[in-house]
Parts: sequence; C-alpha cells; structure tokens
Amino acid sequence: MNERRERFEAVFREVYEPLQRYARRRTDLATADDVVADALLVVWRRLDDLPPGLALPWCYAIARRCLANRRRGDDRQARVADRLMGECRDEVIDGDPAIDLALDPALEVALAQLDVDDREIVRLWAWEQLPPREIAVVLGISANAAAIRVHRAKRRLADLVARATRDQRKDADAAGHEAVGSTRHTTKGAQ
Repeated sequence: MNERRERFEAVFREVYEPLQRYARRRTDLATADDVVADALLVVWRRLDDLPPGLALPWCYAIARRCLANRRRGDDRQARVADRLMGECRDEVIDGDPAIDLALDPALEVALAQLDVDDREIVRLWAWEQLPPREIAVVLGISANAAAIRVHRAKRRLADLVARATRDQRKDADAAGHEAVGSTRHTTKGAQ
C-alpha cells in the first residue's frame, strides 16, 4: 500500500498544476477544481493502468472525460429543473468559457469557428504544449492519426485567422470612411 501511495504522490506532483491549468482553460474555477479532484480520484483507482512515461497526457485524457461527464450532468440537471418549473429552455450552445489569455481578436474569432474536435486538438497542442504522440494518448487515437489531425487543425486555424484578419481590416477601413454625399450644390443663377 505504501508503494502505491508513493507512486500516486509522484504522479500527483507531476500532473496537478498542469491539470489545474487544463481545466481552468475550459471551465469556471469551481468546476475546474471539481474536475481535477474527480480526475485524481480516477488516477488513484486506475494507477496500475498508467502508461510508463505518459502520466500527463494520460491524466489529460481522464480530465477531459471528467469534464465531459460534468457537462452532461449539468445539462441533465438543468433540463430536469426546467421541466419541473415548466419553462421552455433554449438549447444550450457549447461555447468556450472565458480564456485567461489575452488573445488576438482574429484568433478568438478563428477558434470559435473551428469545430469542437479541432478546437480541442489546437488547445492540446498550443496551450498544453503536447506533441502528437501525447495528444494521441489524450484522445485515444494512434500517434499517426493525432499528427495528421494536428496538422489539419493548424491549417484550418491558420486559414480562419487569415480570413478573420482580412475581415477585421475591411471593417476598420469601412469604419474610417464615411459615406459622404456631394458637397457641391449647384443653383441655376449662382454662376
């Protein structure tokens, strides 16, 4: 039992802070703390399944599932509460929580336009700084598939950023020019 506890404590020291950052970038602070706690409980229970040398991406995969479970549970609770209160509820749009990074507006627009899977790939690659091999562990896919998905998601993001930047320039140019009518007034006898 002491050996297992020591292994868990070593994993805990390695993954706790990165898991906190991972969760806080995806949800509010209170939920992030709960997700990390849930993930660490799963890590304790499944410590023997930990792949050697891949503790962090393995824990990211667990935290990702815990966060998805939390969101599903919150959605179920909200639906039950709405049904009990007899209110109609608009469908919830799965948007990103506020990001604690000061993003370029064009990047924010582009990230919002990516589909959920591409957005997660980009986050794992850019924010968590995982190589494709570790992203594969998080997503439960092959390393080759992860590398291809990272490449494609980055390309789509770059295209969307370029488009958003062009759109912002057009908007700024349009805002700087007012539609001005002719200031000349001609009258027949004024010449």
